[in-house]
Amino acid sequence: MRFLADRLNKSMAAEQEIHPIRRETAHRLARYALFSFLVTFMLSRVFVFLIMCQAMPNMYFFLKGTHVHHLNYGIFLLASVCGYSVFRRPTGRKAEITALMYGVAMGLTFDEFGMWLHLGGSYWQRVSVDAVIVVAALFGLVSFARTLRRFEKKHFWSFLVLLVVLIGFVAVIYIAGNRLGDDMGETLRALESDSSP
Repeated sequence: MRFLADRLNKSMAAEQEIHPIRRETAHRLARYALFSFLVTFMLSRVFVFLIMCQAMPNMYFFLKGTHVHHLNYGIFLLASVCGYSVFRRPTGRKAEITALMYGVAMGLTFDEFGMWLHLGGSYWQRVSVDAVIVVAALFGLVSFARTLRRFEKKHFWSFLVLLVVLIGFVAVIYIAGNRLGDDMGETLRALESDSSP
């Protein structure tokens, strides 16, 4: 048994020399992913709205009359990035570019979360924005949260205050989102149906 433990420790030490992973690296890569995720989501929403308002040319891709939504690009990009991460295990600058591309893929995919959750429906489903908020919060936690070993009593109170504020924020977003959907839902649906052939 001791022999196996020694072999495992040597193997882990050799792996650490070949592919060193430091905790701050994970935080930094999560910040890259968070940045590209939010930028992609915002640009996707802006471009879709501008296309629907006919303020820019229709850049939608149609394949034999079927609108290929950008969540499909996100899925293929996500599969490629994850495969590259698993099989190539990038480090340094390549890891940073991989994290950026991962954020882009997540942004494209989760921007239309409601469509793949409900297998269709309007682009303007509120659940998509809710999903983006949750994913961004998770990226933010990985990016900026302290490790549990360094979690002290003063952090508990900060966490509690943050949790109360977050619950309040979610309640306000939920109430405001429902109100906005009631007020603007028909207008957005009309824009969407007018912009697609």
